[in-house]
Amino acid sequence: MRAHIVVVDDDEKIISMLRRSLAFEGYEVTTASNGVEGLKVLLNIEPDLLILDVMMPQIDGWEVCRRVRESGSSVPIMMLTAKDDVIDRVKGLDLGSDDYVVKPFALEELLARVRALLRRKSDKLEDTSNQLSFDDLVLDMDAREAVRFGRRIELTSKEYDLMLLFMQNPRRVLTRDAIMERIWGYDFSGESNVLEVYIAMLRQKLEDGGGKRVIQTVRGTGYVLRGEAG
Repeated sequence: MRAHIVVVDDDEKIISMLRRSLAFEGYEVTTASNGVEGLKVLLNIEPDLLILDVMMPQIDGWEVCRRVRESGSSVPIMMLTAKDDVIDRVKGLDLGSDDYVVKPFALEELLARVRALLRRKSDKLEDTSNQLSFDDLVLDMDAREAVRFGRRIELTSKEYDLMLLFMQNPRRVLTRDAIMERIWGYDFSGESNVLEVYIAMLRQKLEDGGGKRVIQTVRGTGYVLRGEAG
């Protein structure tokens, strides 16, 4: 069955280009020209991927993303925007987006990111277990939250993806590049600190109840999930 992609953008040139290019790649494509129309489309369609422009009249992409996540949908969301500041990228990720593409973009790169998001979605669907445990930490994949010392810890979409990666690779040192490729599908840029921001937020949440730091820095390499025994 062909993957179904919904594209929401108020730029008709981008809509036309993506409709043709995605259809040529074999995807089924539905488009909407603004946030209001996009939300109406999503009431009737549960797509495999949502490509969402940020700057739109009436209802912008941030708000559409927020409403989609509040509805309980886990559809992968790719944000399109002319804003390239780290704070804007973090805002989109905190609202539940999975990728962030800055305009103008190379079509080949966007298509590669589409394939990466659809592949990660497929990988998640194949995982039938609902909990992962390591030391004093449990990841509830149904609730998409962590549990430590009996305390439930709410996670944003990207925090959950990071936690899942660490829990699937305990005691294994994960390089920064490997984490960025797996979670974001690409490198934000060499000077970007978005990964460090998310690691810091995860640590704060996990350590609020006390206990040893479980996500540890390996200087010059990346990060590793280690328990009390090391």
